[in-house]
Amino acid sequence: MLKKISAIAIKSFAVLLVLGTAYQAVAQAATTSSTTTPHAKMAPIDQYLMADRAAEIALARSAAPESISRDAEVLVLGRHGFETAVKGTNGFVCIVGRSWTSAADADFWDPKVRVPMCVNAAAARSYLLRITKIAELALAGHTLAQVNEAVAAAIAKKELPAMESGAMCYMMGKQGYGGDSAPHWPSHLMFFYTDAELASWGANLPGSPVVGMSDPVEHLTQFVIPVLRWSDGTEIAKP
Repeated sequence: MLKKISAIAIKSFAVLLVLGTAYQAVAQAATTSSTTTPHAKMAPIDQYLMADRAAEIALARSAAPESISRDAEVLVLGRHGFETAVKGTNGFVCIVGRSWTSAADADFWDPKVRVPMCVNAAAARSYLLRITKIAELALAGHTLAQVNEAVAAAIAKKELPAMESGAMCYMMGKQGYGGDSAPHWPSHLMFFYTDAELASWGANLPGSPVVGMSDPVEHLTQFVIPVLRWSDGTEIAKP
């Protein structure tokens, strides 16, 4: 989501400031050597898994309002990658992102990261494929540099598709942990494009609620919009 909030990762305008600060923290952490962090190498695989399958399903579904997530497909992480735990009927897919896709580079191997997200059908056919590919590579022991290289090569060869029109993601869960660099994400929506202009959404301009990020290597542009409620309907506490 900046250089590896999603290796491919958000209330009011006051919360937007929190969101921007979180993304800036991740961007700064992305330039920090892994030798300065306690997560310099892969932990035992079991630490990345959730032993309670029902708890992982519930956490994944917390990413979106119940009216969406109750009929969504749910993937859980196995020893070799994400597996279907619940079949869906509405095209949405909910998962719990791990450190390789949902944390800063410095936290790439942090086994505690748990970030609920729920993508729509268009994102499931495009963006989600990058998430699952990265998870498979990381679980096989590939380093951050190796994962970045493999994903970039797969995109160049069109083994991973461009972002499909309308691809988006709900990240409105109260629970979860994003790593030391940005532990708790504000409630937000994300929209995915291939090489879009940030100015086309007015992103990052004074007074704009839209945060925009572009990754030229992955040809991925992401627009982030904070929302006023968590997925359970409760309002965001004002600072």
